Amino acid sequence: MAGYQALPLELLAEEFAKLPGIGLKSAQRLAYAVISRSDEEVERFANALLSAKRDIHFCPCCQNLTELDLCPICADSQRDHSLVCVVEGPKDVSALERTGEYQGLYHVLHGLISPIDGITPDKLRIRELLARLKGGEVQEVIMATNPTVEGDATAMYLAQLLEPLGIKVTRLAFGLPVGGTLEYADEVTLFRALENRTAMS
Repeated sequence: MAGYQALPLELLAEEFAKLPGIGLKSAQRLAYAVISRSDEEVERFANALLSAKRDIHFCPCCQNLTELDLCPICADSQRDHSLVCVVEGPKDVSALERTGEYQGLYHVLHGLISPIDGITPDKLRIRELLARLKGGEVQEVIMATNPTVEGDATAMYLAQLLEPLGIKVTRLAFGLPVGGTLEYADEVTLFRALENRTAMS
């Protein structure tokens, strides 16, 4: 039986459906929304996609996403460069920055250790973290991974790895339910978690 939708529309919906959190119906709605836009709007949308993919790269220091040589946080001389907060992904940096209270730097792992999913330590940005800690400027590393099995396992693994370096390692005192994520936490909860962090060893 022949498809009742135009093939380009079906292909567009299939591409949208590959995005996280987008189901088939949502993907079809997005495809129809794109088709209903003017040529100029669609061209701006396409250019924004291409520009983001082409121009954004990892910050060589913290591994966050940036279009600059060094991300604005790492380049800010007013930040506390003796303090590094380790997070799973770029969205967690945004969540912590919304509190307006944390003034240190970050390190983005781009994932968590999860052997079941084939994510081993060598697939995370751990080598880059160790390299930046060798300079001696960092005095404390805050483990701000989510309070999940993978988040806790990653934090413990890193704490053991950093122990010989003599750097203070702390863990956020989460005011979050187990299984919760930083991305959806409110600013007050995140601020209290930062203020009440505890030593891991």
